[in-house]
Amino acid sequence: MKISRRIEKVKESPTLAITAKAKEMKLKGEDVISFGAGEPDFDTPPHIKSSAIKAIEGGFTKYTASSGIPELKKAICEKFRNDNGLSYEPSQIVVSCGAKHSLYNIFQAVCDEGDEVIIPSPYWVSYTEMVKLAGGIPVILDTKQGDEFKVKPDFLKKVITKKTAAFILNSPSNPTGCVYNRSDLEGIAGVLINNKITVISDEIYEKLIYDGEKHISFASLSKEAYGLTFTVNGMSKSYSMTGWRIGYLAAPSKELSAAVGRLQDHSTSNPVSFAQKAALEALKSDQKCVAEMVSEFEKRRDYMVDRINSMKGISCVKPKGAFYVFCDISKTEMGSFDFSKKLLEEAKVAVIPGEPFGWDTHIRLSFATGLDDIKKGLDRLDNWLKARK
Repeated sequence: MKISRRIEKVKESPTLAITAKAKEMKLKGEDVISFGAGEPDFDTPPHIKSSAIKAIEGGFTKYTASSGIPELKKAICEKFRNDNGLSYEPSQIVVSCGAKHSLYNIFQAVCDEGDEVIIPSPYWVSYTEMVKLAGGIPVILDTKQGDEFKVKPDFLKKVITKKTAAFILNSPSNPTGCVYNRSDLEGIAGVLINNKITVISDEIYEKLIYDGEKHISFASLSKEAYGLTFTVNGMSKSYSMTGWRIGYLAAPSKELSAAVGRLQDHSTSNPVSFAQKAALEALKSDQKCVAEMVSEFEKRRDYMVDRINSMKGISCVKPKGAFYVFCDISKTEMGSFDFSKKLLEEAKVAVIPGEPFGWDTHIRLSFATGLDDIKKGLDRLDNWLKARK
């Protein structure tokens, strides 16, 4: 039986593959420290879990509206208004099975065959594959480590063509943790607005920001920016709800959200009913649980960055958001896959190669794991590097 050409073009997710390999080794009794996780190690807060249990016990286990229950859409609108200064109607919101699903839906809705989508590099590994699945062409826009991996307007202008349909913005970023400030965004907004290019703003790490930085939603910059932007967010990272699979998007018009909704009607239909109730509780309840998690992440980040930058042959830029450190291994003269494979086999430490993110000179380490494991894993990494000299 043949496999379709579109699927043959899609690469396996290296983040999921490495994490699965580390888990497999652990099951065999090997003492593996994994820095591969793309999810908080904290449990979902008790009050959120309780709301889902209550919904199940109350019989809220049937189909809902395909694009989400009305009360959750209303809460999402309130969240956008309070946190981001954005005004949306519930009809502009589509709740999906995770932010990844929201992004997939958008690409399917806005890309025609041959359309180009600009993706700043380093990039989250799924962006390029989603664009390909929609018939689009990923156009990679390289950034510089010295610029904190941020897109500069002059470089953005150079990659825009008549076929450019969209631009992806991810702030805070996976894998670099870079956070765009208002001035950064206004610079690239001028270029995108002038060329009437759709912006897909992935803000899933919005609340995981450090050093007093402030998240700015691209759509909040101006009326013109609002009119070009899909804003994507979800429950996974901020509320440690990765397995609940609830994400959402806000479209600049009811027509665009309806287009996404029609796609969802004929694919997944509604997100899990009782998980939507849990998401509602997360958004409307006290946000202390988020603040506590961010505080712990910041401590771990500081420790990891200091340790890495004290090691010989590797270094990193301190991330201002998310929970990853994008580590420069170029001085080791190893490619990222070779580095990661040998580190896992020889030191029992799992990291994610940078090549699928667009940078073979780097690896990604997650600090979404306990500080004791971080210390232990970094000790192993340090000793492994010293032994290779």
